[in-house]
Amino acid sequence: MRQLLALLAAVFAVLPPMTSADSKKTDCVILLHGLVRSSASMKPLATALAAQGYFVANIDYPSRSKAIPELAELAVNKGLESCPTTIERVHFVTHSLGGILLRYYLESTPIPKLGRVVMIGPPNQGSQVVDRYRKVPGFALLNGPAGLQLGTDKDGITASLGPVNFPLGIIAGTTSVNPILSLSLPNPDDGKVSVESTKVDGMTDFVAVPHSHPLMMKAPLVIEQVNYFLSHEVFR
Repeated sequence: MRQLLALLAAVFAVLPPMTSADSKKTDCVILLHGLVRSSASMKPLATALAAQGYFVANIDYPSRSKAIPELAELAVNKGLESCPTTIERVHFVTHSLGGILLRYYLESTPIPKLGRVVMIGPPNQGSQVVDRYRKVPGFALLNGPAGLQLGTDKDGITASLGPVNFPLGIIAGTTSVNPILSLSLPNPDDGKVSVESTKVDGMTDFVAVPHSHPLMMKAPLVIEQVNYFLSHEVFR
């Protein structure tokens, strides 16, 4: 018996310890890009998360061609279908409109294996930019039906969404590269959404970063915070 125990001890002594990446291989992270963007905008984030050991589903969806209810079903279901059936948890990382699609989907359809969610620059309370410019010629053409639904008034779709009931971290930007649009927003803002408008009742944690709306999801600081929240359910 002593010889058997000694042999087992020797075997386990040479086995490599399980790393954090090993423990994440049963988790899938679905990435949902923002309005007028594509999955290419989330590629740096996808690469970083894959390096951490997650299975990553970087989803493309036609953000300018359909309204939010149709896009929500299309994008979220596409993401869920892209995850392996063996996964234990499904996390989401969204940029801008992507966060609203997820919230809309979850209002009526639960995701049994839902883990943690990070929303980057989400217009959770809508955007005053839409209020001011929705009737300007070309706005609807550029932003599509979904863009017109992101106002702050009672007709905006975010007004119909309730508090969140899942682990949610929100990253808001405080730097604008579009001073004209920022004139329509309560400061601080990221050029498209005010910091206050990113917040939602029920969120788990919140952090503001010195980045602008269009490029926030590519910033190393943001990517670091995303990864930290997915691992710890708080920001660093």
